[in-house]
Amino acid sequence: MSDHHHDHDHDHEHEHEHEDVHEVDEAEAEAEARRQFALAQVRQYGDPVLRMTANEVVDFDDDLKRLAERMTTLMQEAQGVGLAATQVGVLRRLFVFQPGEEGPRVVVNPVIVERADETGTDGEGCLSLQGVRVPVERSVRVVLEGKDEQGKDVHYELDEYASRVAQHELDHLDGVLIIDRTDDESRREALGVLRPRVVLR
Repeated sequence: MSDHHHDHDHDHEHEHEHEDVHEVDEAEAEAEARRQFALAQVRQYGDPVLRMTANEVVDFDDDLKRLAERMTTLMQEAQGVGLAATQVGVLRRLFVFQPGEEGPRVVVNPVIVERADETGTDGEGCLSLQGVRVPVERSVRVVLEGKDEQGKDVHYELDEYASRVAQHELDHLDGVLIIDRTDDESRREALGVLRPRVVLR
């Protein structure tokens, strides 16, 4: 899932007085280059793997740990807040996400064991549907359970934004995308952005 909070505007007048503006510009340019490189490794709309259902993870081995590590790095460098294995072409049930300030988390074989009846609608973006943002209705609170990459049980009580991110990533593991969960008008607009790219592949 792409981040809600992209804000690249800097007010240099209020930055540290001795900070070199060129250094800031270089750092931003490097971050953008990393973002583009990471995005190039994320499967994009039209790739059939995004419509496939991922398989339960059985082996908690070094291969799984390497995958989780790679996905976490990609998510961070792409400036996203969540990434599912199907988005990197791997049909395994795991995703990584940043539920808050405490840093990235890996959830293997994730299951929502409880969800609030109350829902909220907000705009969602996706690293696999670049340039698209559509309103999606989600439960405002969920309880998520699964394992970490070591095979230990994890339990997360998530609300608001973190809840939305987890539901978005879990959808990916079932081949469901945000354009499936939005209204008809928003879907048509999104496909207008996405389809020309698919044709040109």
